[in-house]
Amino acid sequence: MLASERHQLILSVVREHGAVRLAELVERLGVTAVTVRRDVTELADRGLLTRVHGGVTLTRPRGGHHEPGRAASAFGPAAHGALVGMVAPSVEYYWPTVVQGAQSAVAATGGRLVLRASSYDAAEDRRQITKLLERGVQTLLVAPATSGRGALDLLRWLGSLSVPVVLVERLPPPELPTLALDAATTAHALGAGLAVRHLVSLGHRGVGLVTSRSSPHSPAVRTGWRETIGSLGLDAATALDLDVPAYGAPGWTREYDALLDRCLRAGVRALLVHADREAIGLIERARDGGIAVPGELAVVSYDDEVAAASDPPLTAVCPQKHRLGAVAAELALARLADTTGRPVHRLQLWPTLVVRESCGSAPESGSESTGESGPQ
Repeated sequence: MLASERHQLILSVVREHGAVRLAELVERLGVTAVTVRRDVTELADRGLLTRVHGGVTLTRPRGGHHEPGRAASAFGPAAHGALVGMVAPSVEYYWPTVVQGAQSAVAATGGRLVLRASSYDAAEDRRQITKLLERGVQTLLVAPATSGRGALDLLRWLGSLSVPVVLVERLPPPELPTLALDAATTAHALGAGLAVRHLVSLGHRGVGLVTSRSSPHSPAVRTGWRETIGSLGLDAATALDLDVPAYGAPGWTREYDALLDRCLRAGVRALLVHADREAIGLIERARDGGIAVPGELAVVSYDDEVAAASDPPLTAVCPQKHRLGAVAAELALARLADTTGRPVHRLQLWPTLVVRESCGSAPESGSESTGESGPQ
């Protein structure tokens, strides 16, 4: 029997009975338990049925029974005094401000945030989450691995937990299109577009991209850069897409010098650099090589962690990290308090562009663009 035929039979049986044990499917299909588990996992990933302990059921809306009289709003009422667990992939860069935002939102409701750090690894993510569950947390904020070994199984497991889970700066991959988890993310692609448009407004017709090989946000930044380059009709020959080792890594000076030389030879006089430390490193190497910033090279950084302390101060795209953490916590507390058929919330915040001196324009008092879109 072909896999497609088995899938149709499984769906037919589940539609007929509402819920079916895996052992019953093994007997009915005449295949191994491993094959049945693989089939139902694929069907569940596609959103066609729901896995439960020992069996499968028809996919049903997330949430419990309807309770009349509960107030409805974008976030809903917040749970008070909750113990909230959070797993962040780093506590050294980017994430400390996100954690502070979450902590402030939880504290405002009389609750407590318990933090554990992971390392962009699915197995370590699961270990830290398990420790928080043993600690008795009532809801979770998680930035899990979404690619690599074990990532899909980790996400499926998160979707099966009995406590509410909110993804932070992560979305389920295309393989799990109906994973019913709330999420709060940053529109990194849009932020990259803000940077490109700013440089074009200053007269640049070629904008190169420099990314660090270690950042999980680089793909989204690259997408926004590439789409904006295309939409504005910029010179494709000067749209250099380059990546570099982290600032300070072995051999970084040699690679940064080679990058700058390539840009000058290609006529690229404007760069979007992800992230601050790499942008600062490029400015340092440019200065040592006799290249004036901003006179001969304009630079926009992405992240705005320490961009203002650069020499010259860096124009930067600034993700709203503190607000992101607060929004994620608010979503988790609202999910915890709401026992109605609450829909999945996917909320995206826009970064801001902070104009300083590294592009040759006078510093401005405010941001060029800011905003956040509502639940999607």
